[in-house]
Amino acid sequence: MGGRQRPSRARTPRRGEPVGGGRTNPRVEIARIEGFLAWEAEVAAAERDARAFAAQFSWLPDAEREGLEQAYAADRLRYAEEVVDRAVERCRRLAARYRAECRRICARWAALCLSVTLVAALLAVLPAALRG
Repeated sequence: MGGRQRPSRARTPRRGEPVGGGRTNPRVEIARIEGFLAWEAEVAAAERDARAFAAQFSWLPDAEREGLEQAYAADRLRYAEEVVDRAVERCRRLAARYRAECRRICARWAALCLSVTLVAALLAVLPAALRG
């Protein structure tokens, strides 16, 4: 059956990330290796389970049993890809939501700090203005 690799998805580089032949981020490379190993483990598990499933049909000719194995493994890997894609999309949505929330909180803090600074400056100048 041979290990089928999940097709890599093109992604755009983040800000500050090298586009071409620059230094790569070790965390990104480790994540890629982990992803590759996790996918290979999924392929191996799908093939193992496909063999176990097809073995139940010992009365089938070898060619048909092999076809059943391949169909089972392909279906399981297709499902695994869908699960991974849904998880990735959910992570992207959450990251966008958290970025927006962080920007909102930072804007509120900036407004609060500016207000406190203006009030402190006004309180520092006001007594002198009232005296003179």
